[in-house]
Amino acid sequence: MDGHLLDSKIQEAADSKRNFLDSRKVERLPYKNPVSKQLFGTDGIRGVPGEYPLDDATLERIGLALGDYLQKRGAAAEGRAARVLIGRDTRESGPHIEELLERGLAATSTAVVSAGVLTTPGVAWIVRNEGFAAGVVISASHNPYHDNGVKLVSSSGMKFPDAVEAEIEKEILGLASAGSASGGAKKKSGSAPKIGHDPKLVEDYLESLRSVAPKKDALKKMKIVMDCANGASSPLAPRLFRSLGAEVLAMNDAPDGKNINAGCGSLHPEKMQARVVKERADMGVAFDGDADRAIFSSGKGELVNGDGVLLAMGRHMKKHKTLKTSTIVGTTMANLGVERALARSDLKLARAAVGDRYVLEEMQRIGANLGGEQSGHILFLDDATTGDGMLTAVKIASLVAMEGPLDALVGDLKIYPQIIVNVKVKSKPKLETLAGVSKTLKEAEESLGETGRVVLRYSGTEQLARVMVEAELEADVKKWSDALAEALKKEIG
Repeated sequence: MDGHLLDSKIQEAADSKRNFLDSRKVERLPYKNPVSKQLFGTDGIRGVPGEYPLDDATLERIGLALGDYLQKRGAAAEGRAARVLIGRDTRESGPHIEELLERGLAATSTAVVSAGVLTTPGVAWIVRNEGFAAGVVISASHNPYHDNGVKLVSSSGMKFPDAVEAEIEKEILGLASAGSASGGAKKKSGSAPKIGHDPKLVEDYLESLRSVAPKKDALKKMKIVMDCANGASSPLAPRLFRSLGAEVLAMNDAPDGKNINAGCGSLHPEKMQARVVKERADMGVAFDGDADRAIFSSGKGELVNGDGVLLAMGRHMKKHKTLKTSTIVGTTMANLGVERALARSDLKLARAAVGDRYVLEEMQRIGANLGGEQSGHILFLDDATTGDGMLTAVKIASLVAMEGPLDALVGDLKIYPQIIVNVKVKSKPKLETLAGVSKTLKEAEESLGETGRVVLRYSGTEQLARVMVEAELEADVKKWSDALAEALKKEIG
């Protein structure tokens, strides 16, 4: 079944106020971009630097194609100067990639402003609020240092629509067919000079985050453990929270180009949790490499992921009448426990396909202003156009300062046993065409009935199939996750 069709059926069930058990069906979610694209996945163009599509020639073509698009259809076409902001995380390959992108952009007389090391949401905020035609983020988010990626941000501070990415991609591939980095493109006379790093832009962004706190010293007397994942938040997050009065115990905040996400950050929060307990801190937070995600620890060392954040913030926003609808948007991966906990507060959970762009689309469709993913990617649409780990952290820390320990705020959240298994695959055929997988899936559906869920989908950024099994009994979770992973390995592994 198509993922969007399935998600709409789940939403229809919620809208008609059926019992929430109706959404606990087996979910088949084949990976499918709404517009067919070769280079762009759900989160930009990813790969290994030096190899296609992150080889030197293709990177220059990406800059050239983006600049050409902006000149024809963007700011320049409206009589405004086309300026592009480039930010990057701390990977050693970042500066070289930036140089190549700048070279391509300059060939179209597009001015480039370098923000240096900056978070993905920081780039998005500055682009939207400082009058840039577009932004480029050089990052592979939570991936290891040897990967990297190029994400494009529109003037709205959001990702470009699929159709625009497809148009830009068409030009990139056309330039490749022409046989050179600039072949087939119309170069303008001269090149736009690169504008050096502008620290005021970053300070403006940080001030916007400070303004979210209820008062200037909102976090006074709070002790916070902060894992920066040796990524883009390293020079920013500790300074931000200290300026709000917090005592910050920073860790993994010394990037060397290779240690980003290496056993730390939001994917590996265990050391952060342990330090919270050891230091008797009020809470802890762990970001990922580009700081669009944040995972938390209570003062007791209990992990609170995106599901817990949606629950705590949803209740808080409802209490203070800032929640625009009674529906919060999560994804198909959201734990059944958060759906039940929200229901106890007369709040609903709408499930979108996995990926922040799909969460955003659903939020815009129903008029919601709070949504996000279990991974810690949370969208506060009244404050930002994209998930921002530092914004989420300011909001959660302020909530703890006002209302008490984080574990108490999510104390009634029962997390149902859930396993996510990643299976490396050689190809990504439609899942329903795989006989062995379909057979095992049917057996899982019949066995679990109304007591659990299965989500099968492909990763949008990696050559992986993801198996998620959730059930009331842990034995069922292990049994069917193992069986489905084995079936996938046999057919496409």
